[in-house]
Amino acid sequence: MTCYQQARLAPLLQRWRDERRLGSPRGISGPGNSISDVAGVRVGHVTLADGGIQTGVTAIVPSGDNLFLQPLPCGAAVLNGFAKPVGLIQIEELGQLQTPILLGNTLSVGTLFTTLVRDAIHKNPELGRELPTVNPLALECNDGWLNDIQALAVTESMAQSSLNNAAATFARGSVGAGRGMSCFGLKGGIGTASRLIPDLDATLGVLVLANFGTLSALTLDGVQAGDVIAPLLPELTPQRDAGSIIIIMATDAPLDARQLSRIAKRAGAGLGRLGSYWGHGSGDIAVAFSTRLIPQPPDDARLEPLLSAAADATEHAVLDAMLQAEAVTGFRGHYRPTLTQVLDRLVQVFPD
Repeated sequence: MTCYQQARLAPLLQRWRDERRLGSPRGISGPGNSISDVAGVRVGHVTLADGGIQTGVTAIVPSGDNLFLQPLPCGAAVLNGFAKPVGLIQIEELGQLQTPILLGNTLSVGTLFTTLVRDAIHKNPELGRELPTVNPLALECNDGWLNDIQALAVTESMAQSSLNNAAATFARGSVGAGRGMSCFGLKGGIGTASRLIPDLDATLGVLVLANFGTLSALTLDGVQAGDVIAPLLPELTPQRDAGSIIIIMATDAPLDARQLSRIAKRAGAGLGRLGSYWGHGSGDIAVAFSTRLIPQPPDDARLEPLLSAAADATEHAVLDAMLQAEAVTGFRGHYRPTLTQVLDRLVQVFPD
């Protein structure tokens, strides 16, 4: 490490040594710094951790008993489309969220789709008969490095359980759909953050499924730390800026679908701060929904604090995923250490 690199890293390592945290929010975090700071939004997980099977399901359940009958305004932004989601086309066309959102691995999307259909039929027995069909929203990342994805281990029962156990307080890190995910060559997974928007008397919450980034590009608090970390982990199998990230945003600001798509797009700024450039093999997708239904959204000029908050909360949700994760050894003995382990090692190497 050069003297210049060590000087740049010093404030970051000092904060980690003294406060065990990274990142200084540009805005005001919500009380739980969580997507569930948006009233009524709940999250549930089911996790499989058994040898080569390291996977799971995560559900994001908005407020409302029956989204099919009372859909929420929803927008999306596809930053890079190397992905296999279901439901985005109709959201782009109609701007409505008709079901809860399920996250899983790439080969589980069909199972997640069927689960959401069955759940909607249970609540609407004439769905697809006297009523129209439903548009389930299921999104994925590829956890095939740590998980034997060919095992097709995710079941409808697991997916339904994640919906049923959704709560305002939930685990993060190597849980649910995040169990087998990698991020910047380290352990990724589920992370969350929120920001208050006083100008709109609103909250913006973000949840990420983080499975992207190459270690050499990792940037922490504005410091490109990846090229310093890499020599400490000679055994680490590199990760390309591939594998994907799913960003779910919830807000109680009264926005329409077009405005929500604008908010979702700003997730890309948060990813860029971390060092991602949305590589060739990455599916980087953001979905934003509002829990408020009103006839007149605010003027776009008032969205400025939401645009900033979307970038900021996305960055910090990814950091949350990495800091909350536990190390995982999975399929074929593949291993991902955690960012916490790496920072602790850096502090030992550079104690002053």
